[in-house]
Amino acid sequence: MTTIMRNVDIFKAMESWAPLNLAYDWDNVGLQIGSFHKPVKKVMVTLDVLETTVDEAIENDVDLIIAHHPLLFKPLKQVNVDTPKGIIIQKLLQNNISVYAAHTNLDSANGGVNDMLCDLLDVQNTEILDQNTVEKLVKLAVFVPKTHAGEVRDAMSENGAGHIGNYSHCTFQSPGQGTFKPLEGTDPYIGTQGDVAFVDEVKIETIMPQSKLSPVLAAMMTAHPYEEAAYDIYPVENSGTAYGIGRIGTLSQESTLETLCEQVKTAFNVPSVRVTGDLAKKVSKVAILGGSGEKYINKAKKMGADVYITGDMTFHVAQDAQEMGLSIIDPGHHVEKVMKDYVKSFLENYFTSDELEISISKANTEPFQFI
Repeated sequence: MTTIMRNVDIFKAMESWAPLNLAYDWDNVGLQIGSFHKPVKKVMVTLDVLETTVDEAIENDVDLIIAHHPLLFKPLKQVNVDTPKGIIIQKLLQNNISVYAAHTNLDSANGGVNDMLCDLLDVQNTEILDQNTVEKLVKLAVFVPKTHAGEVRDAMSENGAGHIGNYSHCTFQSPGQGTFKPLEGTDPYIGTQGDVAFVDEVKIETIMPQSKLSPVLAAMMTAHPYEEAAYDIYPVENSGTAYGIGRIGTLSQESTLETLCEQVKTAFNVPSVRVTGDLAKKVSKVAILGGSGEKYINKAKKMGADVYITGDMTFHVAQDAQEMGLSIIDPGHHVEKVMKDYVKSFLENYFTSDELEISISKANTEPFQFI
């Protein structure tokens, strides 16, 4: 039987990579236009949702647009179809096309936009430039009959528990004896109503991000043989994974600033860049932030960057960077288009069904021409 794919399935996939809670509080991410439950067969990935993008989606019978930049970034006071934004919204609704945005959450996520930019420039040993959150961890302890310990352990681990570094299924197991008395109205897996049962059990303890607790509990309950599983949840002080925007790392090989500019143009497919500093200067430590990153020049300098690659640099901020000895390469905001290929590849690996077709928008959303 063919499984019907719905928007919410695509959203869950994206949020397994870039959870919504990683977005900055001023951002607007997630569903922008449409329905969570609309069936979807064709998905198109784009950087921006402009009228040309929507026309392309209409022409190709696209059901869902996944964008990096939110269509609805600021709250709307009205939908005036005489305005450019209103025309876009009208076309989307008339053609039953949904829009979903993954913006600063995809910037912050591991393997997100900033890591993509580092990959393309072969920047190694990266750290977060601006950390905005550290994921909270919790410990789950569940009591299971010995016969079902492996099944329950696997269910929890396969849904996000017990991952430490590059290791999965990290648990601790201790033996013991559980007791319980099934009361009237129960249907016990072990024991009989009215009698105290003594069962050889194991206590399985594991740690997980708090955001994974709900699916882990659901999986544990499904795998557990008891009607009422006994378990405890503890807050822990261990530090979870840190997230944030921007990255800083080292080039695989030291370069001159001029050579790095050429590498940026090639890697990010841009015709030109703006640059400050001595072009003959040797650079090895590089900070990168896709989009508008001028507010982080002090942090880039403090963390030891020789050069900072980011877009939308303004005149006086560029002067400030130059005065502090930090070179700037500005390839423009549009380099975030790299996300299109990566998101397409992620979704194709996540969903193996031939029922879902993923494409990349060919519409050019770069507002500038270079002459």
